Amino acid sequence: MKSLVEGVEVDGRHWINGARVGSASTFKSISPIDEQPIAEVAAGGETEIGAAVDAAHKAFQTWRRTSPAERAAYLHKIADIVEARVEQLAVVETRDNGSLLRSHRRGVMPRVAMNFRFFADWLLQLDHPDFDVRGHRNHISYDPSGVAGIITPWNAPLMLGTWRIAPALAAGCTVVYKPPEWAPLTASLLADITAEAGLPAGVFNVVQGLGREAGAALSRHPKVRRLSFTGSVPTARTIAAAAAPNLVPLSFELGGKSPFIVFADSDFDLALNTAIGQYDNAGQVCLAGSRILVEESIRAKFQEAFVEKAKSIRQGDPRDEASDIGPQISRPHFERVSGFVERAKAAGMKPVIGGGPNGDLGGLYFRPTLFADPAPNAEILRDEVFGPVLCMQSFKNEAEAIAMANDTEYGLAAVVMTGDPDRAERVTREVNAGLVWNNCFFVRDLRQAFGGNGKSGIGREGGTWSFDFYCDVKNSVFAPQGWRK
Repeated sequence: MKSLVEGVEVDGRHWINGARVGSASTFKSISPIDEQPIAEVAAGGETEIGAAVDAAHKAFQTWRRTSPAERAAYLHKIADIVEARVEQLAVVETRDNGSLLRSHRRGVMPRVAMNFRFFADWLLQLDHPDFDVRGHRNHISYDPSGVAGIITPWNAPLMLGTWRIAPALAAGCTVVYKPPEWAPLTASLLADITAEAGLPAGVFNVVQGLGREAGAALSRHPKVRRLSFTGSVPTARTIAAAAAPNLVPLSFELGGKSPFIVFADSDFDLALNTAIGQYDNAGQVCLAGSRILVEESIRAKFQEAFVEKAKSIRQGDPRDEASDIGPQISRPHFERVSGFVERAKAAGMKPVIGGGPNGDLGGLYFRPTLFADPAPNAEILRDEVFGPVLCMQSFKNEAEAIAMANDTEYGLAAVVMTGDPDRAERVTREVNAGLVWNNCFFVRDLRQAFGGNGKSGIGREGGTWSFDFYCDVKNSVFAPQGWRK
């Protein structure tokens, strides 16, 4: 079941216990670029998940006892191979999920290699100082927890997948990975890479399939000891309910409806260009500041400049270097985005720009859209669209900006644009978000904690926080020498 995708051979079967395994049923991977099928992929379920978890559970007994240096060496080898294959990974993922090829080449795929390198290196420096209690030495250790189930989305499948896979493997866990059915192909290439790196059989497994089948089976399997999921709130509820009988610790990153706050004292051009950047990846970015809040005194000027700037966004085939944004991921998702916009228009809201499909391109290309001053309870303002749809509102003062920013059930990220350092500190303290950018956007460091509040998720990952999740943290107490039972 092999397909040639942009000249790269991709095996559509699962990767279980170091071997390719097929399924009785399959599904087609459809490219969002032209809605054409590009690969046949195995559709796993209870049987395949069971085999993968059993293999991972067996491999865990040995993998957990490998030294940190040994595990780090494997991860660095994987990173070496990823770097050698950046072009292959980039062209396959662009064809599979419609994100910009230039972004995959220059940023996303190099970041995949960085994920493995970072957690390999962090593992080797992971330490907690011993502390003394009445002459008794207390020692903190990180014991690998077992089989980690990892389920990630389609908007940046390999990068987001390896951000969880790398720390899980570094921690000494074994992994069963369920890739997104709308963009499953680079996960298969990653399996090939781990095999070339010599990773022992069963340590890393890939089960392709639909969420309601493979994902559900993974979520409820009693031998899975950690579950990491990135995706929608409804799916997270389903996973949490399935995992609850097994009391499995969960890490959820569930998107957002983030505020982008522009104060009158900000660098106008910087704020404008950063705001336009919220259309990145055709709006399919969980961190996007989709609620643009502008101080009243500059609102008219800012909106006029924003509309003019948005006209220069070049939408087209993501393989074209000239394109700035590509299509939506799939026909169902395109219809979902369109539904939000059509309901907003039906409620009397008129888009300032965009508001529908790009008729010049057809297919799954949706024009960058902006709604001005939606009603406070409007669906378009409160729910995550996950498409190129932004809303713009104005505020009178700092207190109102904070109140508007926090008027959401989400709490993933926020952007604050201001020329006043003291204001930046004040607003950052008051905004409810797991991550706040001041006069910048998308600056990320793997040493730092990442995660959201409210409906944006559960837990934090990155740096030591990732090891806190994938490990059982143990405190050992040693009595003074000479103590007798």
